[in-house]
Amino acid sequence: MSQGSPFRLDGKTVLITGAGGGIGRSLVAAFQAAGAAVVGADRKASMLERLSLVRQVLFDQADSAATRAAIAADIAAHGVVDAVVSNAGFTRAEHFGQVDDAVWASEMAINLNGAYALTDPIVNAMAARGRGSVVFISSVNALQHFGNPAYAAAKAGLVAYAKAIAVERGGEGVRANVVAPGSVRTPAWDHRLAADPSLLDNVLPHYPLGRMVTPVEVANAALFLCSDAASGITGTVLPVDAGLTAGNLRFVDDVLRGK
Repeated sequence: MSQGSPFRLDGKTVLITGAGGGIGRSLVAAFQAAGAAVVGADRKASMLERLSLVRQVLFDQADSAATRAAIAADIAAHGVVDAVVSNAGFTRAEHFGQVDDAVWASEMAINLNGAYALTDPIVNAMAARGRGSVVFISSVNALQHFGNPAYAAAKAGLVAYAKAIAVERGGEGVRANVVAPGSVRTPAWDHRLAADPSLLDNVLPHYPLGRMVTPVEVANAALFLCSDAASGITGTVLPVDAGLTAGNLRFVDDVLRGK
């Protein structure tokens, strides 16, 4: 693309959280390829090894106070970034039988409360400046139930929060959107497939494209929403899910086509 392309981010600085993870590293690469200077955030510097970042911001997003303090310090030292991709998240409780008060609280802490502590000072600074873009990496779990009850509730909370930013801060030039991935083929799946090689046989029939999405596909959606190519888009949710939420392929195959 040319330097004048609205899909480019030349001269822009973008903060990406969870930058050391499978999706995070693809986000860093995609934004850098589009010309952005990337600030990477994660829990430890070791998680950000081999990433060419303009700087690091280290905090545990499960700790809201520490998260807010780290972001406030970065804004004070460097000014607010042009865009932020709130990507850090975590889940381990896959059904209600694994959820109790402690699990619920821990999943809310990192996936929703921490995301608020991260983005609230950034949004305020962006509004004061008069421009900025926020993208939350949520999940299809926010749109329909696919398990992970506490995680799903937290990720649905991000959708409501993004819409609040879009409505209340739009007049100050701040856009907020959500990317909702389905199953993403990250290294985290390697362990699951090693434990159960047949898992994909159970997962893939639910996806109309017949595959999981890649981290790059998630990153490209976030890049689009942060760019001027999406300048008229705010308060939206973009599923990147190989068609999972478009309808029920398994029902069509089992009931209508008799596969």
